Amino acid sequence: MKASKTKRSTSWSDVKARLIHFDHDGLVGLVHDLYTADKSIQIFLHARFGLGEDILEPYKITISRCLWPDMFRNQTVSVAEAKKAIANYRKAIGQPEGLAELMVFYCERGSGFSVEVGLQDEGFFNALVRMFEQALKAISKLPDEQRPLLMERLEAVCRISQNIGYGVEDAMKDLLVEYDIYD
Repeated sequence: MKASKTKRSTSWSDVKARLIHFDHDGLVGLVHDLYTADKSIQIFLHARFGLGEDILEPYKITISRCLWPDMFRNQTVSVAEAKKAIANYRKAIGQPEGLAELMVFYCERGSGFSVEVGLQDEGFFNALVRMFEQALKAISKLPDEQRPLLMERLEAVCRISQNIGYGVEDAMKDLLVEYDIYD
């Protein structure tokens, strides 16, 4: 019996090698086919090229749907999908102010939903606190004039988190102190 050959998985290098043979029209056609194949690719391209009135809107819709689902429609919470929306924005354009906005929005939606429905999910709360810290880091890298409004919103998240329990408010207060924001 012959030993079977080890199959190598296809990678970006293989795709890139094939793209060399495309002319301009071929590349435009390929991008068009990708654009029409998947809504997430449309969102990516709109963000990358700055198309539309609010390039953050589709990412916020996803975050909102994932962190404040419609319980009457049997929708479920998905921290992973909410985080993926932020990661997708980062890949598409990754402007620091947009990243900070999406991270703060994530915290607002997550804490608001938790308080409204009385969520009891420690993993969800841990993810919320981690995103709160990431938002603080992102805000700290912005120019001074862009920070106050985002910080006010995070402080409001901290305040309403007193109703969550699980040490969420204390963890957020500690982070605000660590980032020299909160007394």
